[in-house]
Amino acid sequence: MAMSINSFSRGMAHYKKWREELSAAISHYQAWVEQQNLVSGEEDLRIYELIDSLKSDKLTIALVAEFSRGKTELINAIFFADYKQRLLPTEAGRTTMCPTELQYDEKLPPCIRLLPIETRKTSLTVGEYKRTPLHWTTLELPLEDPRQMTELFREIVRTKEVDVNEAVELGLYSPEAPDGARPNERNLIEVPTWRHAVINYPHALLKQGLVILDTPGLNSLGTEPELTINMLPKAQAVLFVLAADTGVTKSDLEVWNTYVRRAAEANKQNGYVAVLNKIDTLWDELRGDADIAQSINQQTQETARVLGIGRNMVFPVSAQKGLVGKIKADHALLEKSGLLALEIKLSDDIIPSKQQLMREKVIREIGGMIENTEAVVDARLSATDTQLNEIKQLGGKSLDVIQAMATRLRQEKDAYDKKLESFQATRAVLNEQNHIMLELLSIKSFDGLINQTRRDMKGAWTTAGLRDGMATFFKGATETMDKVNKQGHQIKGLVDAVYQKFHAEHGLSKIKPMNFSLDSYTIELQRLYEEAEAYRKSMLMVVTEEHILISKFFITLVSRAREIFAACNKDATAWSKAIMTPVLAQIREHKNLLEKRLDNLKKVQENLSSMGERVNELEVAREELLKQQHVIQTMLQKINQPLPAAA
Repeated sequence: MAMSINSFSRGMAHYKKWREELSAAISHYQAWVEQQNLVSGEEDLRIYELIDSLKSDKLTIALVAEFSRGKTELINAIFFADYKQRLLPTEAGRTTMCPTELQYDEKLPPCIRLLPIETRKTSLTVGEYKRTPLHWTTLELPLEDPRQMTELFREIVRTKEVDVNEAVELGLYSPEAPDGARPNERNLIEVPTWRHAVINYPHALLKQGLVILDTPGLNSLGTEPELTINMLPKAQAVLFVLAADTGVTKSDLEVWNTYVRRAAEANKQNGYVAVLNKIDTLWDELRGDADIAQSINQQTQETARVLGIGRNMVFPVSAQKGLVGKIKADHALLEKSGLLALEIKLSDDIIPSKQQLMREKVIREIGGMIENTEAVVDARLSATDTQLNEIKQLGGKSLDVIQAMATRLRQEKDAYDKKLESFQATRAVLNEQNHIMLELLSIKSFDGLINQTRRDMKGAWTTAGLRDGMATFFKGATETMDKVNKQGHQIKGLVDAVYQKFHAEHGLSKIKPMNFSLDSYTIELQRLYEEAEAYRKSMLMVVTEEHILISKFFITLVSRAREIFAACNKDATAWSKAIMTPVLAQIREHKNLLEKRLDNLKKVQENLSSMGERVNELEVAREELLKQQHVIQTMLQKINQPLPAAA
């Protein structure tokens, strides 16, 4: 039993260790390729950025639910039970009033950073505000005083009353909203005090890279589009929390279909589960254990049916009883709470999925570079063997024979140098094609599309006008991606021809040029468009003033689209510089080989007795190349190493 209690913690520890060891292997690899002059400045920077991303990598788990489903208690039970008390505040009724991120950044002191609700009046997204700390209220956490710290955590549940006009301006009230808040007798509306909270806390799991996103209920998800456009789709796991005593209500189903399912489809990792919380409400001392288990099973199956997912994706739990079981070391209660099965799901499925994402990123970032250096080492080994054989065969040869061999080799080198001159003309054409592609992806061009769309939408104060503006925007973005895709294929075809030519004529290793795929970017743009369509058809579109729609939704959505184009531009730039690297490296290696063979013949001509010395030098070089092969193989093994079982 005890071995399962901390399975998620162990899984996170294994993942952190894998990242650290992989980072060390890549650092070793980087030192070697720098020493061998096998990378350009851009590639060197790419490796540095990859190492930094490995060290700072985060695994995000988001919790989504309607109000009063027990999300915060579930966070306390799974992640913070070792404090023997509730770390985050839970009480009857509404708890978390603003999206709250729990994480740890060693560069910052333990604190709570709070973004005032008034920032909703501006056009800046939460992400943009994160880059401007001046606007945040920061409260330092007194780690030595748990009571005071718990009191400070209550900031995330704080509310205040504002007049109706203020609530409308904040986008948090509309008289037409059927289920929205209503003014009190003083004509005031209760709103959250804070728009967003970031808790920087030195908990062991958070230090290992875990980030927990606790979201408020339906209204906040709808009125803060950044949650659904950016934050939820980027989470590795989304826990959708329901209450066992109510089952899937109408509002639960709306949250599921509108937010959770789309976020899960966006990350393609199936990293979402439904948590049927509060099963202790079905416990009845007057009924037998079998009857209670049957009731829970029926409710679980019905939940799966309504949500349209497999039974194995629904986890019946009691967060409250699980928390008590952990605090009191009551293993029977903990087992009965169902919490262990959920923790094992997170450790066995979510963490390995995150590792796979990081593994794919490493391969995407430096996979081609590794293939290139591996080919260079192989070429050098082959060249060294060739030189060894040549020198050994010179034993007993006359100077005239050696002179004739040197003359033939010099002629081969001269012919090769002329080929390189024509190759420079091909490179010039390739550079021009790359320039065209990167111009299409330039942020300046994309900003032109954004500005035109903004003008069109501001001139069309109707739902149809807003819809047409969005359609025009995404049509323009998609057309640009299509042009970039065609340009990329042309570049790839040109490079393929160069590779094939040098392979056929000079025996250079046959390496496939790096591919550049736009699939992930086009899929993300399509998801954003679907998000726009869903938002346009939602009740919020009908009841919210149009200027608020533009300032909130459009800015958030276009900000994300701009990030996609910026990332695509960065990747395309790196690809355009890297696609020729393998053939350039092999061209240099072949040229160096010819020069070294000539140098060997020259030295033998000058002193026939030096052959033994040259053989020894080459054999030492061969041993060093075998060690370099081992460096590459070790790193590849570390990249593909699976995590040990956490449970």
